[in-house]
Amino acid sequence: QVQLVESGGGLVQPGGSLRLSCAASGRAFSSYAMGWFRQAPGKEREFVAAITWSNGPTLYTDSVKGRFTISRDNAKNTVSLQMDSLKPEDTAVYYCNAGSFTRTGYNQGLSWGRGTQVTVSS
Repeated sequence: QVQLVESGGGLVQPGGSLRLSCAASGRAFSSYAMGWFRQAPGKEREFVAAITWSNGPTLYTDSVKGRFTISRDNAKNTVSLQMDSLKPEDTAVYYCNAGSFTRTGYNQGLSWGRGTQVTVSS
């Protein structure tokens, strides 16, 4: 199992940007697909974005397409989420996850970080 620690959250005005990072420990990091999820108050956790183990194909939920970019650096055991043109509805706790890709999409794994708060407000 891989241990995950998110960072980079904060308060930003609508239209602003933030870059989230997730640091992973464990030599198996490069074998996992990685995903970002978020949970807003009173709502269920939802999928945001994912990337394959090889830093190749990516997957995004429709509401963030064209605004968010997921990337990873296997040499540094990190996965990042660049968030641009942020909206108030992006406010949530953001979590990274180590999982896998299948033909139907991203499958979340058992490893989760503690999350980082993103608040978009004027």
